[in-house]
Amino acid sequence: MNINYIKFIFSILPLIFAVSCTDLDVEIKSQYTSFPNSEIAIEAKSADVLFAMRDPLARDYHHAQTLSSDEAVGVSLSGDYYDNGRYAHMSLHSWTPDDAVIGYFETLTSGITKCNKTILELGGEESPVTASIRAVRAYYFWVLMDSYGDVPLLNRLLDEDEAIDRSPRAVVARYIESELLAVLDYLPTNVDASTYGKPTRYMAEALLAKLYLNWAVYTCADVASYTPAMTNEKLDDVVAMCDDIIESGKFDLSDPYLSKFIPENGPHIKDFIYVMPYDRATQQGMTYARFWTHRSGNKGFYGVDLPNSVAGNFAYNPEFADKFSLTGDDRNEQILRGPLYVRDPSTYKATSTPWIVDGVHVTLTREIELKDLPTLDVGNDLKGRSQGYRSIKFYMDLKTTKAQNRSQSNDVPIFRYADVLLMKAEAILRGASATKGDTPASLMNQIRSYVHAPSFVGSPTLEDLLDERAREFVDESWRRNDLIRFGKFEDDWGFKHVVNPAAKTQKFRRIFPIPTYVLNTNTNWKQNTGY
Repeated sequence: MNINYIKFIFSILPLIFAVSCTDLDVEIKSQYTSFPNSEIAIEAKSADVLFAMRDPLARDYHHAQTLSSDEAVGVSLSGDYYDNGRYAHMSLHSWTPDDAVIGYFETLTSGITKCNKTILELGGEESPVTASIRAVRAYYFWVLMDSYGDVPLLNRLLDEDEAIDRSPRAVVARYIESELLAVLDYLPTNVDASTYGKPTRYMAEALLAKLYLNWAVYTCADVASYTPAMTNEKLDDVVAMCDDIIESGKFDLSDPYLSKFIPENGPHIKDFIYVMPYDRATQQGMTYARFWTHRSGNKGFYGVDLPNSVAGNFAYNPEFADKFSLTGDDRNEQILRGPLYVRDPSTYKATSTPWIVDGVHVTLTREIELKDLPTLDVGNDLKGRSQGYRSIKFYMDLKTTKAQNRSQSNDVPIFRYADVLLMKAEAILRGASATKGDTPASLMNQIRSYVHAPSFVGSPTLEDLLDERAREFVDESWRRNDLIRFGKFEDDWGFKHVVNPAAKTQKFRRIFPIPTYVLNTNTNWKQNTGY
């Protein structure tokens, strides 16, 4: 395999790192002779590095995972919100290295570098107090590797002007595994406000389970050659990680489904294993509802007028919305469809008052009719704005002010207990040994039970499980990952196969291209195959 090179320029004080090295396996060392040893000092040192994913998860990463899947389409409104194809390219599988949505590469490498610096300042990898930093660094590596394939294994600080090899995806996957296993016993096991949004043992185990479930994807020689029939040697390890989380007794499904995603969510949610906290005033950037809300919805729809306009350019692909049809399923309520009614701002529920715009009762249509295919233009009149069903899962934060620029206080889950149950079910379906008397049906029915959906009768297929994951984790940035693992990322949906029929065979799109700005700085690094 040809090894490409990338050069990252860092301004590192000699006090922190003065040793030039190109061996990626060299142990991180420091010239410090004493290190912070109080909880307050350690917290102060590590606080900045724990949330490097806040900005990508708030927008670009979330959009990349959601719009590239069969969940949603990003339309434009007679030019409004076309934004140089920012949303259309993702929906049509025609993204390029210049598209901003896939440009979160540097944010992650910067986060990893901050982790490396903090690990040094806290005594190096041999110090138990660095376990949380190593775990979150492993998560950042996972995001990079899952998104871009081969990535630099930046597990130490670099000398100025030092070049580092780009490591094969399989090597990075094994490094992530080794790091998480190494820190597992040093991570906190308390699950409360003090560990909310921070790595715990259970976060590391959930990430390991996700890594293992996708092991065949990450370790195959070429991502374009992956098929779901490939052997996954880590399926029993998926079950082992899930079992440890289940047996901890720290998590459950007692919270009503939609209550987990409102602006008032937080440490009290028992389903949350690892979460990204957001706050409209102090931890800004999360704006999911901005894109799902009807373009006219800033006036009257929520029972109050919003201080800012909304985008209104995300809509569900009709085939995907049809999955939300189980009788009594609470998850059906996250889909807005048909005639819209004014929402009660105190309960978030619909009232009996029709939402009227320009004298018309606004009605969302299942089908999406385009005025222009390449730009996914639906028009900017009331009819165009009402094309497609919408989401109210991450409900609009009605307390946000104009100065806060649409920022919401809805925390975003990364790993949930519900995902642990369905990962275990999938691993067993794919051939892992069943444990604890669990079956794929019994695990899936734990999900069905808490959302009041009918129990699944018989033995579910992998297709059944994929549909269950669609209903449970919609808008949570998991669908792209799922479709690739199930071999369905190239299937027809929305307008992708109409506008870009070549997408059906472009399996290289299972990873994103390296952003142009990275290649411009690192001219020896070749672009991913196909781009």
